[in-house]
Amino acid sequence: MPVARALLYAASLGAIALVARSLLVGPIPVAAACAAIVGYLALVLCGVFFLGLGMFVDVVRRGPPGARGVALTFDDGPSPEHTPEVLDLLDRAGVKATFFVIGRKAEAHPDLVRAIAARGHAIGLHGHAHDRLFALRSSRVVERDLARGLEVLERITGERPTLFRPPIGHTSPRIARAVDALGLDVIGWSARGFDGLPGASPEGVAARVIPGLRDGAIVLLHDAAERDDHAPAGVAALPRILAAMGQRNLAGVRVDAWLDEGGGDDIVTR
Repeated sequence: MPVARALLYAASLGAIALVARSLLVGPIPVAAACAAIVGYLALVLCGVFFLGLGMFVDVVRRGPPGARGVALTFDDGPSPEHTPEVLDLLDRAGVKATFFVIGRKAEAHPDLVRAIAARGHAIGLHGHAHDRLFALRSSRVVERDLARGLEVLERITGERPTLFRPPIGHTSPRIARAVDALGLDVIGWSARGFDGLPGASPEGVAARVIPGLRDGAIVLLHDAAERDDHAPAGVAALPRILAAMGQRNLAGVRVDAWLDEGGGDDIVTR
């Protein structure tokens, strides 16, 4: 069990014990009660905001033992302007990757999704609407969004995706239940370029990603801006990243190839 999940269970038991003590013995001091509430909320919010903690959902963050190569992953596409450029760069380098696409964008640009699949890359879901408050939505809203996104991608490609990366990397118990019900593998990352930010520079993205390039790494990049209002710096940084992979003799692999081998060595398990 992940440490974060164990802490959550322990904190929940502690909260129940405090309530029982207040009912049976008497109220605890207000300062202590406030501190306990603030601490518990802070712990829960860490689970929401930091996917890699695996507090609520199992997460694949690296390849399995003995994994070779690097799994480049791209979020927030497809983009008619930038996705074709990324595909061409990957082709020239002989690298396969994984694209976590937004359902509504895929619906608007089905030919791009088919092009991703035709070039041998894996396709995962990044939510249908890419709702920034997805982790706060009701179970019904979460399930409906994921089901719609999966249906769109299956209709376009003929295959139902099994990979999922939560919008902006946030999660919750409701997302965990929906993921389990739909049989999805949640994919995190071991290195990221923060290239989706409007002020990111290609030099800065490459400087953050390249040190993390090693066998079994999962790299988070973007082939589109969330709102398609700027060019992700990761697109311009990609040639440097691919060159660094070549210099280190690191192949580019699809995430699902590692899952077929039996899972990641840094999977957070329930």
